[in-house]
Amino acid sequence: MIPWLDPDDAFPDVSEALTELHGAPGLLAAGADLSPGRLLMAYREGIFPWFSEGQPILWWSTDPRMVLKTDAFRVSDSLKKTLRKIARDPAYTFRFDSAFEQVMRNCAAPRADGYGTWISPDIIRGYCGLHEAGYAHSAELWHHGELVGGAYGVCIGTMFYGESMFARERDASKIALSQLVFHLRRHGVAMIDCQQETGHLASLGAHPIPREQFIQHLKQAIQFPAIRDWTSTGIQAP
Repeated sequence: MIPWLDPDDAFPDVSEALTELHGAPGLLAAGADLSPGRLLMAYREGIFPWFSEGQPILWWSTDPRMVLKTDAFRVSDSLKKTLRKIARDPAYTFRFDSAFEQVMRNCAAPRADGYGTWISPDIIRGYCGLHEAGYAHSAELWHHGELVGGAYGVCIGTMFYGESMFARERDASKIALSQLVFHLRRHGVAMIDCQQETGHLASLGAHPIPREQFIQHLKQAIQFPAIRDWTSTGIQAP
C-alpha cells in the first residue's frame, strides 16, 4: 500500500517504493500537487510524476534507473550525416528555451506509438512554472521558422532529468536531443535521467543502473551551480 500525500507532506524514502512483487515497480506515493516547489522536491530526491488521465497524481522512483551518460551518447552514422547536412542549411535553426510550452504541447499530442498523452494540462502548468523559475528547459529544432522537433527536461545543478521529446520531421527529435547532449556535456553534466527503460533509449546509449547508484550521483550533482548559459551557438555536428 502506498501513502497518500497531502500538500504539506514529505515524500517517503525511495527505498519504500513498490517492487515487481507488487505489480507496479517503482511506485512510491500518490496525491499532493504539481506545483514547482513539489516538483523540485521530487527531483532532488530521485522521484518523478507519471500518471494517466483519470488517475491521481502518482510518484515513482524506479529501480533500476535508466540513464544516459553524456559521454556514451551514441550518434549513428546516418545521424552524423544528417547533422552535417542541416548544419550547413540556413533553413534549420536550433534554440534553447524560446518555445518551452509549445514543445511540451507537441510532446503531449497523441502519437502512433501511444506515448505522449500522459502530459496533462496540470503537468504542463507545473513544468511551465519550473521553466519560469529557471529549472526546466527545452531544446528546439526549427525549419523555415516552424518548430519540427524538440525535447524538454529539468536541470538542477549538473543533473539533467529528461522528460519527453517529439518529432514532426524524420530524426528531428534525435537532432534536438543530440544538441542538448552536446550542450550538457560542455557544461559538466555527466548523466541524464531517462526514468523508464525503452529500446529506443538503449539504441542511443542509455542503460539501467541501480537506483542507489543513481541517487548517489544525483545528490552530488545537484550541489553544483546551475547552468546559466542556455544560448545556442548553432547546430553542432560531430
